[in-house]
Parts: sequence; C-alpha cells; structure tokens
Amino acid sequence: MIIRQAFFEGTIHAGKEDAFRAYVAETLMPMWLAFPGIKEVRVLYNFERDEGAPSYPMVLSTMYESRETLAAALASPVRSESREATKGLLALFDGHIHHHVFDLAHG
Repeated sequence: MIIRQAFFEGTIHAGKEDAFRAYVAETLMPMWLAFPGIKEVRVLYNFERDEGAPSYPMVLSTMYESRETLAAALASPVRSESREATKGLLALFDGHIHHHVFDLAHG
C-alpha cells in the first residue's frame, strides 16, 4: 500500500479552529473520498507535540493500492477541484503544506 500525507505546517488563525475543521469535513472530505482508487482518507488534528517540535495542526493521510493508482488519483479532475477548494482552507491558515509518499510496511 502507498500512503500519501499532506503536512499542514503552521498555525490555524486564532478563533478559526472550528471553521477550519468544518471546512475540511463539509467541503474537502467529500472531494478527497471521491479520488479514484482511494482506499482510505484520514484527517489527523494535533492536540499535543514535543517541546520545540514544528507545528502541524493537521495531517491528511490517504491510502492507495499502488504508485500507479496514486498517480491516476493525482491526475484526476476531482484532485484539481480539491486543490482549488483548498484555497478556502488556506484563508484560515498561516503556513505551508508539504507532501510525503510512503510505502506501508507489512508486518
């Protein structure tokens, strides 16, 4: 399995945490769940971290069967739509997003 994670590094605007979560749940999650070939979507919200660690208030984790399935999902029209819709989320956030792709070890 292939895991792609989007790390939201930065901070949600003060007092906008509920609006941020609602936007993810109501606007973005339906799009992410519609990615072709997607096996799983998880949204992780941080509530604690080590002292001095960078701030990741949210991590989006998605799972695919293969690298080819991931590539097809990233090339899909719904992915383009979700990227456009993410601009609304970024209006509530100061920071940047970076992506990492992992091979899920079985054991």
